Amino acid sequence: MSGASVPMIFEGSPNVLPPGTRVGIVVARWNEPITRRLLAGALHRFEAAGLPAAAVDVAWVPGSFELPLAADRLAATGRYAAILCLGAIIKGETSHDHHIATATAAGIEATARGRGLPVIFGVLTCDTLAQAMVRAGGAAADGYAGNKGAECAAAAAEMVALLSQIVPAGGRS
Repeated sequence: MSGASVPMIFEGSPNVLPPGTRVGIVVARWNEPITRRLLAGALHRFEAAGLPAAAVDVAWVPGSFELPLAADRLAATGRYAAILCLGAIIKGETSHDHHIATATAAGIEATARGRGLPVIFGVLTCDTLAQAMVRAGGAAADGYAGNKGAECAAAAAEMVALLSQIVPAGGRS
């Protein structure tokens, strides 16, 4: 087939961040034993991708409900290529967890689209503390296998690399 065209393919890597990349991480204090583990996993993953610790800023908020506002404020500075939102919402005796999770997810998604950068949803929504511990790297010998914070950092790295390849109309990424 002479003259056949091929599609343009854009693809990022979760293993390498472009030089000069800076990321912000917003972490909920509620369920802190879990969220500290998520943060440790994210920092470990970013370090493995070559991001120096000095290129990461961490903001602590009271709970998951406050994650979107802090993420939006960080995004508004223009300093970050991506922002991770880390929290843990664990079911209680009422439906309160559903309302918090829904509002948090909507706020994080709105920040990502409104600011045009990856704002990663790293909020565990579990029925039990035991489930949350497993998702925070629980039984892993190194504390990172299965750690959703580490997985979110990988997603952020991949999205930063992907978006750096796609230049919107007007030439500004």
